[in-house]
Amino acid sequence: MTPVPPSAEHSADSSVYRAALRRDSLAARLALDVHRHAALSARIEAALRTLLIALPPQTLAFCAPVRGEFDARPLATELLGRGWQAAMPVVVAPASPMIFRAWSPESAMGADRHGIPIPAQGAERRPDIVLLPLVAFDAQCFRLGYGGGYFDRTLAALVPRPQAIGVGFELGRVADIRPQAHDQRLDAIVTEAGVFRP
Repeated sequence: MTPVPPSAEHSADSSVYRAALRRDSLAARLALDVHRHAALSARIEAALRTLLIALPPQTLAFCAPVRGEFDARPLATELLGRGWQAAMPVVVAPASPMIFRAWSPESAMGADRHGIPIPAQGAERRPDIVLLPLVAFDAQCFRLGYGGGYFDRTLAALVPRPQAIGVGFELGRVADIRPQAHDQRLDAIVTEAGVFRP
């Protein structure tokens, strides 16, 4: 998939350390060759599958993969066959919480303001579990994304808050992302090394 460049909105996080961490971690992810990426992704999918299929059917939200992210669509499709529902986040306005729109493999797809694929139409869903892509993360289960703050605003606005699971590669693990006041701690993180909780 063609990498999606960050928008100007994703420069809102002005921390020099976090900006450098974001840049370096993203570069490392994009440098993975196709075979290594596929092997690591298969391990992530296996860990996620073990975690999720043990649960009763729920509504799972996840993002279409961009910029070398893990692709959760095959697993979401499998879960649909087990009675789950699936949804993708949709940005409706700058600096606002996102909504979640129903997704299936047959969904007609469009693109949001950042070029990220989203369902072009579909019913709004309230997720029970949200898979959040990681650029970097730390042992306290704080996540560094692209800097737009959309997931943090969305999780803060949802009551009750859905279970938030970060998904990414071990190459993004650091000792401390230096979380800011708005950062939402995740309930768990899944990488090729397994499932981690704070």
